[in-house]
Amino acid sequence: MFTQHKALRPYLFASALLMTLVITGCASTASAPPAPKATMGMMGMMGHSMQAKLDGAHEVPANDSTASGITNITVAADKSVSGNVTTTGIDGKAAHIHIGAAGVNGPVIVPLSKTGDNVWSVPAGAMLTDPQYASYLAGNLYVNVHSAAHPGGEIRVQLTK
Repeated sequence: MFTQHKALRPYLFASALLMTLVITGCASTASAPPAPKATMGMMGMMGHSMQAKLDGAHEVPANDSTASGITNITVAADKSVSGNVTTTGIDGKAAHIHIGAAGVNGPVIVPLSKTGDNVWSVPAGAMLTDPQYASYLAGNLYVNVHSAAHPGGEIRVQLTK
């Protein structure tokens, strides 16, 4: 049979009382801690997902293209990258994730693969390096889609956390 240590009895009684109050709904929430909020730390565990519109106005140099795109890119806390870009009104020749602040062009870090009509996807297993992830956190990564008319990029959007 289970024996209780005398010093633990008050704690066991308090725990049993609290469980009874919680189960019956009689516990006061006045002293209960607040529910956790979605903080950067919690989002970091799940990853940062972004859905945003690509357009010519954000390209460098900006252009008056009527093409557009929607990106759905996720960067997880383990630095893995997943997602895709779906375009409209553009005959895309290539799509990439680049390092570069808004208004600045930079090198390709993740080439996207054409996986369907007007769909460009992050290859399975894509990972950012520590410096690339730091650039992402600072807002210095972008996605763009290149075309024959705009080989440097026709539509673009910054990836933000």
